[in-house]
Amino acid sequence: MQIPQSIDAVQRMLTEQGYVCGRALATVVFLSLKLGRPLFLEGEAGVGKTEIAKALAAGLNRRLIRLQCYEGLDAASAVYEWNFPAQMIAIRTAEAQGSADRDVLNRELFSADFLVERPLLEAMRPDENGAPVLLIDELDRTDEPFEAFLLEALSDFQVTIPELGTIKAPEPPVVILTSNRTREVHDALKRRCLYHWVDYPDFDREIEILKARAPEAAETLSREVVAFVQSLRTEDLFKKPGVAETIDWAKCLLALDVISLSPEVIADTLGAILKYQDDIQKLQGSEAKRLLDQARATLEPA
Repeated sequence: MQIPQSIDAVQRMLTEQGYVCGRALATVVFLSLKLGRPLFLEGEAGVGKTEIAKALAAGLNRRLIRLQCYEGLDAASAVYEWNFPAQMIAIRTAEAQGSADRDVLNRELFSADFLVERPLLEAMRPDENGAPVLLIDELDRTDEPFEAFLLEALSDFQVTIPELGTIKAPEPPVVILTSNRTREVHDALKRRCLYHWVDYPDFDREIEILKARAPEAAETLSREVVAFVQSLRTEDLFKKPGVAETIDWAKCLLALDVISLSPEVIADTLGAILKYQDDIQKLQGSEAKRLLDQARATLEPA
């Protein structure tokens, strides 16, 4: 599928995939697609940074390739590795057959047959549906040497394998990088990308998102859920609930056939929206009722 030719078309495409976003985000996505620039998304965990890559891949009918970042990730792990067990079997087989010519065997062992492609190399391979969407998720978990390598790889969209040579993407992939901002990513990498801060949505936007992702939820319950979560985000918590938690909580409440929130229901289902015991402890007793009353007050007509 060809890339959308307007901001409105991008917004419609994402909405069709169940991803509701504002015009500012749709604009930067459109520019990223139009200019072929990587898109760097920062924001708190659970606000929808990863989901936009999934929605883009589905909307464009492109393959989604995900590189999940972690501490200690290096270039080799992100690009390729050799299938060592298969190489050892080939060596033993050649020795048993008496055909272990060193030069020939060396060429065979380090050929494409024994190459295990990792996400960055996969993303540079041609695809009949068009260049894939490459999601480099939670980049802030890696270290500066990997960032430096990534900067070079994204500048030229090519990687070098010593035994095979340089492999260049025939068409640059659609690149989405995300960060939860547990540390600052180097400016040099950010300058290579278009940037957008993905914030918590306002009340109306979060209602739209919930309707798209949990359409079976009644209007009254949806409004109570969103109002309560938004009140919860104003509290001093170790980890504030994101949009993902709002959706999860609504689905949990539906599974329990809840039609309206109560302090008891909230206490029983806090594990769907809060992931740290200290945060859960703060909402014990009268705190849940206080927040629920506060949330309902915002829903009362003026």
